Order: sequence, then structure tokens, then C-alpha cells
Amino acid sequence: MLEGMRLSVLDQSPIPEGSTGSQALHNTIDLAQLAESLGYHRYWVAEHHGGPMLAGPSPEALIGPIASDTSTIRVGSGGVMLPHYSPFKVAETFSVLAGLYPGRIDLGLGRAPGTDGITAVALRRSRDISGEDFPRQVAELFAYFQGDWPDDHPFAKIHAVPAQGYQPAIWLLGSSDFGAVMAGQLGLPYSFAHHFAGDNTVAAITAYRQHFRPSAALERPYLMLGVNVLCAPTDEEADYLAGSGRLAILRLRQGRPDVYPTPEEAAEFAYTPMEQEVIRGWTANHVIGSPATVRAGLEDLVARTGADELMLTTMVHDHADRLRSYELVAEVMELAAA
Repeated sequence: MLEGMRLSVLDQSPIPEGSTGSQALHNTIDLAQLAESLGYHRYWVAEHHGGPMLAGPSPEALIGPIASDTSTIRVGSGGVMLPHYSPFKVAETFSVLAGLYPGRIDLGLGRAPGTDGITAVALRRSRDISGEDFPRQVAELFAYFQGDWPDDHPFAKIHAVPAQGYQPAIWLLGSSDFGAVMAGQLGLPYSFAHHFAGDNTVAAITAYRQHFRPSAALERPYLMLGVNVLCAPTDEEADYLAGSGRLAILRLRQGRPDVYPTPEEAAEFAYTPMEQEVIRGWTANHVIGSPATVRAGLEDLVARTGADELMLTTMVHDHADRLRSYELVAEVMELAAA
């Protein structure tokens, strides 16, 4: 069932305890080079703001260095949170990247803030953080790339340079029905955040397929699922390493985010019954274990959803353990090394 399945990487640039944001960004480039050599299809970087745990607030700044230090893997944003920005500026920035690295740049668009409310206000200089303007923003973005403005549009005479002729592959991202329906109606590929919204997966992908209309970009629906994956030589070691993520998300949910803790600290932490319930809910859709366990988990996910591609995100304290996880997955999933 998984023969020929595309596997990709979503990197959130975690900052481990005892390390720095600078090192986390260098780790991102290191992982991208490994992912390319192992045969992963695309490498996306996320947008998060205002927290001490993740070092990647600016995908547009990371994509260029990653693409420069690789040669074949597709590189993109997972995603750009469009309500924070002017579509004009996004069109300029990503057309520059598409011009420099033709055929390799993806622009994943989301409407979530990627942060808390007050930080979102600081980003937008506006108290309106609803994202209700997202469809209009997407329409404007396409118009800058394609030049097909309505005659009476106030921006019709504006030219984003070098946008026309340098459009990246555009995706919609989502964790609810809203983005799924919109992606279907526009005939765009859709990336669903199964890694943190697994309870919504079936409803969202059903809505995407039901509302899909063929477009110049896509003749049939194309679905990619984000999946939390951690692979180690044994189930026991994988579960131990995953403890860092469990403690990190608990701190985040309790409003006290911090750098990524060590697995030793996580193993010693005494969870209350209520905290254990939080963790069970968070990890319910994670795929954690030995290579055989991970392959079985990914096979089951594809069988249940019919996904065309899986985008794996692996969050552990030690960078070497993260590299090893992607290596083990590539081996057990029989990826064709570059």
C-alpha cells in the first residue's frame, strides 16, 4: 500500500535545553541535507512566534538558505500565516525564491495565528486577528502571480516583481473544515494538520474531497497529512525519547512554555491524573516506536485516509536522535536515496 508513497519533512526548529536558537536553525539545515540524501520529497519549515521552544518564526528567511544548501528536494513553508501579512509582500518574497530555485519552492498558506492573541496583535498592528479576510487575501495573492485582476480592482495596476512567471506551488493548510472546503473549491493541494488536530482529520479530508473542483493547478484532490513520528531501534527507547515532547506540550498548554526538555527530566516528572489526560489526548495520533511499529502505524493511517503524501515531524531533545529517526523511517519505508 505504501509503495511509491511520498514522505516529506516538517521541521519546527526545536530549541533543546542547553542549546541556542542559532544552533537550532543550523540543525534545520543539517536535517534538510540529510532528508534530501535519504529520498524525502519536500522539506517545509513552520511559522511560530513568541515562544522559547521553537526557533522558526520566519519561513521566508529559512527557505533560501535551505534551498541553497540542497539541490533537489522541494523546500517550502508549512506555512506562511497569511493574515499577518500583505499578499503583495508575500508574492514578492516567494516569487524571488521561485526565481532563484525554479521548480523547488512551495508556498503553504495558513490562517491560524501561530501564536497567542497579544503576539498576533503585535504582528499585525491590529486588534482584528480573526482571519476572516483570508479568502480575499488568497485571491489577491493569486492575482499578483497571474495578473488576472478584476478591471475595477484598486490594485489592478500594481506589479509585484518578479511575481508573474515565478509562482511557487501554492498549498492551503488547515486543521478544520474551513481550509478543507476552500482548498477543494480552489482546486489546490491540501495539507491537513493531523499531527495536532487528529480528531478533525476525517471530517476535513471528506470536506476537501467533496468540494474539490479541478483547476489549472490540479486535476484531482491531493492530500498530505502532517504526522508526529518518532522512530528508534526499539519501542521502549522511542517512548523514552518521546517523553521530552510530552512534557514540552504540557508546559505549553499550562501557559509556561520553555525550551525542549531532556528525556531524563521528562522521565522524572510526576504527572497528575489530569495532566496524564492532557498528554493522552495530545499523543493519541502520534506514531512512536521501532521501525516495524512506525511502518505499521503509517500504513494504517494511509489505509484510513487515502492520503497521497505524509509529512513527518519529529520532535526530540537530541538532534542526533532526530536524524536517526528520519534515517530509520527512510529505511523501513524503503525510500529511494538521492
